[in-house]
Amino acid sequence: MKTLYELKQNLLTIGQQLQKVEGELSQKAVDPAATMEEIQNLQKSKDDLKARFDVIKEQHDKMEAEQKKKIAQQKQAQGLSGVADPKEKVVQAKAELIKNVMANKPVSQEIYQALGDDNTGGGKFLPKTVANDIISEPLVKNQLREISTFTAITNLEIPKVNFTLDDDDFIQDKETAKELKATGDVVTFGRNKFKVFAGVSETVLQGTHTNLVSHVENALQSGVAAKERKVAFAETPKTGEEHMSFYAVGIKEIEGDDYYQAIRKAIADLHEDYRENATIVMRYQDYSDIIEKLANGNATLYSAQPEQVLGKRVVFSDAAVKPIVGDFSYSHFNYDIGTTLYERDKDVKTGIEQFVVTAWFDHQIKLKSAFRIAKVTSTP
Repeated sequence: MKTLYELKQNLLTIGQQLQKVEGELSQKAVDPAATMEEIQNLQKSKDDLKARFDVIKEQHDKMEAEQKKKIAQQKQAQGLSGVADPKEKVVQAKAELIKNVMANKPVSQEIYQALGDDNTGGGKFLPKTVANDIISEPLVKNQLREISTFTAITNLEIPKVNFTLDDDDFIQDKETAKELKATGDVVTFGRNKFKVFAGVSETVLQGTHTNLVSHVENALQSGVAAKERKVAFAETPKTGEEHMSFYAVGIKEIEGDDYYQAIRKAIADLHEDYRENATIVMRYQDYSDIIEKLANGNATLYSAQPEQVLGKRVVFSDAAVKPIVGDFSYSHFNYDIGTTLYERDKDVKTGIEQFVVTAWFDHQIKLKSAFRIAKVTSTP
């Protein structure tokens, strides 16, 4: 029996002969001097070569398919050890993790090792940053990821102020000094449980590893970002989550006749240690109202950068119902990814399987005195 290589060579040879005869036949067909017998002989030769080519191609395709199947089976038997490319190995490990969870099968130690985890639960799978590349729909975005601090450390404790001096009076901002005296100089991060659901259809589950992993990761990243944003800007936070909201921890409010005046006064009210690195987080609608009022028919102002108008970097978020001004390095999110759990669930309404991640995180506003909230003066 011929080998696959020999069949490929035969296909190439007969294919070249067939191509040559087809060319000659075309030339003879338009040549008035060519006899009908010559044309018929070439046509017969072409039909003969085509029949031979089809027989060999059928044998070739069958043998090639069997060989590919055998290689795939060998790779599957080898598991992740048979994947040489480190990036491909991580993608395959994530895909196998998802498939095992969805099928209620145990996740092997080999998968966890490929993801850089121990066997307690896939912490590396939970994303720390929101991806920019989008496959199916825009990711939910937490704008605080651009300016706040993010870590993933179990039982994290950190000082509120990054340095100290032997003189207790080194803190010039009296509000900060009072706050440290009242609340202590160390922040201890807690563990607040939340779940993120990624809907996975049968088509996606049976698709390529790359598409499966991208689909699930995008959904999880969206859910994580949405949770971060929700707790940080909650006007009426859930019980136990009050300390995570800028609007519930007692940050000083600065009033003005309008948001432009209130924001400018809030920047000025910050101590210079915080004012230097201050950022304004506000709704775009509120900024548009400021521009419309300041412009007063002058189109030039509409093209100005927000920093030029308000004096500090501006980050827009529709969740910021009142503008927040401050040094957002003192806004700190921490994930306890060492105890991340995976589950599966089913949406009985849609029939879509759910890949579920249970995680724990905390948001600490390390120093309230590093922030101000801009507020429009209430009219009597």
